[in-house]
Amino acid sequence: MSRVEEIAACRPSAIVLREKDLSPENYLRLAADVVDICERHGVDCVLHNFIGAAKALNVRRIHLPLTVLRTLTDKNFFDVIGASCHSVAELIEAQNLGCTYATAGHVFATDCKKNLAPRGLKFLAQMVDAASVPVYAIGGINAANIAQVQSVGVNGACVMSGFMTCAHVAGLFKSLRRC
Repeated sequence: MSRVEEIAACRPSAIVLREKDLSPENYLRLAADVVDICERHGVDCVLHNFIGAAKALNVRRIHLPLTVLRTLTDKNFFDVIGASCHSVAELIEAQNLGCTYATAGHVFATDCKKNLAPRGLKFLAQMVDAASVPVYAIGGINAANIAQVQSVGVNGACVMSGFMTCAHVAGLFKSLRRC
């Protein structure tokens, strides 16, 4: 929890709690702690994929894979619904299904997607141009390339592995002028 506390103290726009390998019960316990940390620091907490946990904790921000968004029947519970999109067609579908923002990626090479070629900045620009909702870049974003991402007009960027060391946290927030 100390890493989440450190990141929240830098006041990012939001923290998305993405833990795909946890059981629903373990995710709920972890989410309760992360929601508490986010509330103490005035940071939005977005739960990822675990709709039951969001409802149990009254968290009205959810991020979903498109396959799950397609089946979401109680969209009115959520104030914010994010969707992971990997093409303009997926983005348009997600918008039609009620998403309020989209992540687009993966933009650069990343260990999370070792066997997949990155989609690049041209892809990201196409997503921004096609969107009627805010678009956030994801995948391989770091202090060295954040300016390139910002140059195509995204609303922001999502960072995962870059926040795993203290040096990266400080460098990214300095680049983003947030902390």
